Amino acid sequence: MNSEQQYIDLYLSHRDTVHRHAPACMNAPRDRALEDLRRGGFPSTASEYYKYTDMQEAFAPDYGLNLDRRPVAIETADLFRCNVPNLSATPCFVVNDTFYSDGRLEASLPAGVYVGSIAGFAERYPEQAARYYGQAAHTNHDAIAALNTLFAQDGLVVYVPAGVTLEQPVQLINLFRSTERLMANRRILFVVEDGASAKLLVCDHSMGDTDFLSTEVIEIIAGRDAVVDYYDLEESSIRTRRFSSLFVEQEAGSNVLVNGITLNNGQTRNNYRARINGEGAELTLCGMAIEDREQRVDTYSHISHRVPRCTSNELFKYVLDDRAVGAFAGRILVCEGADKTEAYQTNRNICMTREARMYSKPQLEIYADDVKCSHGMTTGQLDEQALFYMQSRGIPLSEARMMLSVAFTSDVIDRVRLEPLKERLRTLVERRFRGEPARCAGCEHTNGGSVNKDVFLEAVNHPQPGYMTHPVAWYRFNPYICVYQKGKWHIAGKEQIAARAGASLAKHGHDVYLIGGELKPGVRTPDIYRLTFSY
Repeated sequence: MNSEQQYIDLYLSHRDTVHRHAPACMNAPRDRALEDLRRGGFPSTASEYYKYTDMQEAFAPDYGLNLDRRPVAIETADLFRCNVPNLSATPCFVVNDTFYSDGRLEASLPAGVYVGSIAGFAERYPEQAARYYGQAAHTNHDAIAALNTLFAQDGLVVYVPAGVTLEQPVQLINLFRSTERLMANRRILFVVEDGASAKLLVCDHSMGDTDFLSTEVIEIIAGRDAVVDYYDLEESSIRTRRFSSLFVEQEAGSNVLVNGITLNNGQTRNNYRARINGEGAELTLCGMAIEDREQRVDTYSHISHRVPRCTSNELFKYVLDDRAVGAFAGRILVCEGADKTEAYQTNRNICMTREARMYSKPQLEIYADDVKCSHGMTTGQLDEQALFYMQSRGIPLSEARMMLSVAFTSDVIDRVRLEPLKERLRTLVERRFRGEPARCAGCEHTNGGSVNKDVFLEAVNHPQPGYMTHPVAWYRFNPYICVYQKGKWHIAGKEQIAARAGASLAKHGHDVYLIGGELKPGVRTPDIYRLTFSY
């Protein structure tokens, strides 16, 4: 039996349950999605654009689904903190595939703007929900979109009405949390009407040592002269598989930026489909992936220029280490009559080892004469002469490799239009190339000291001989001290003496007393330090 059949059977046997826990706008396209999935099924590796992603294999295991919408016992504010320093964002959470809110979102939003669940949006704006949901996500040629449309029961809506500027970015934190193998079907509807502007940052995280599988469908609808930024930061786990399809519909004069960055994952498939429908529209589509071990990232893009005088710029970069596998297939379609189109596509890749593999297929399909279009691809290794020169100036080889790798990815980060996020990404990328866990500040720095989660879990689940015998510095305990002020966590400072687990903190004025704690597994200290900071 093909893998999709188990999901078709599951939907047919639980159709009433799925519909009962979802608004009408989400139920309306399910029958069409069912027929599309039946007719097309999951693509096989014989398909031109799925040669390096086996959907049949990925969806074959029996994952659990929360069709009854049973709540997850979680306190997001205390359990997980994901903040970008100096970025005043409007935060919200999706745990597995259920939207969570503390009820404070609405107070911080301009009049008419909606940020919340799809169910809430359908209740408050039924006409807009029926008009926009499913408008961009076409299920007839995308199996991920078809499966997601079949099962999705809630999600996030960011709705900005005509003429409104949403100054603060919206930050969505997607959390996977379960003790059992779990599948989630996530949905985002991002609507920015005529003359409006908004920015959305999505952070994907996995918590726990469990197999996770997600389907994600993102619909971005940009009205006339709208300005839209969408950033996707994937920092999941080696046991997480993500299948994502992002759809963009652009009207005249709109400016859309989509930037997807994978810093940690298991297997990722990203589909990007954009239709430029109005003259003078501009699309920037870019992304990068940093992979090692046996991680996989497969990207497919399809940009359709349907009218004259539009511009698209596409840039994707991969850095592959160990036995990682990357794939990129990009297609730019310039339709008949779309004269004066400017479309540029670039894919650049570095394989750090002989075992790493990169597959690339850039494509142009042009049916208009008066256009400026180009595409290019390169795959190679770090510049040996540059490495030699840096070593001759006293820079260690590992540091030189890290510096060149960071420089290689910099032009993707430079396209970020949020300065605080840009600076945070530079830090995370550098940490990733240093072999350190690439996590946002708030994801791990929630007190004084603490254990590095990734190192700890790897040690517990895959114990190695001599784990307890390493020097203190090897365990990379967290050296940051954070202070909670005015509803937010702030990094007060970084001190190596704070790199201990289970330490007690006591604040007196501008002094912080650091008491005891574990320096490494099995070794505690009685020392007390007084630290002084200015916050």
